[in-house]
Amino acid sequence: MIHVYYGDGKGKTTAAVGLAVRAAGSKMKILFVQFLKTEFSGERNILSGIENVTLTSCPQKLKFTNEMTDAEKQQATVLFRGIFDRSAATALSERYDMIVLDEIFDVINEGMLSEADVFAFIANAPNSIEIVMTGHNPPERFIDEADYVTEMKKIKHPYDRGVSGRIGIEF
Repeated sequence: MIHVYYGDGKGKTTAAVGLAVRAAGSKMKILFVQFLKTEFSGERNILSGIENVTLTSCPQKLKFTNEMTDAEKQQATVLFRGIFDRSAATALSERYDMIVLDEIFDVINEGMLSEADVFAFIANAPNSIEIVMTGHNPPERFIDEADYVTEMKKIKHPYDRGVSGRIGIEF
């Protein structure tokens, strides 16, 4: 089945992590792929120690896309396309039960990944693979194709008061 967690509210990655932990606890094999994240986050620290969860690598440093120069965006595009291509091939060849594509909609919306390529992967993946996708503003056809769709809607957030992300809560 296909899961979509999206919106401007907090909890998209948290929901995907929770689902991956639940699946791993049931002896499922999970490939957890993160875009627009670095190696340094609480979820990566804990997921790396869970049997049956494989994390793809992330950059050591990464700016928010709105802070990137055009050259940095081009470098990130090459990086994320490589991560996606390798992850899609790995998920199929190594028979994973679940693949999590965290922040996939954001890299699509930034033009760093082809919407058509990602959609082709999910549309053609074997029915045995649970596909979990997160991010902001998913293209409509992903919502239409999904079996589970959850929108996280921000009502109030400390960011609105200028409070920066906090270790263990936002990352």
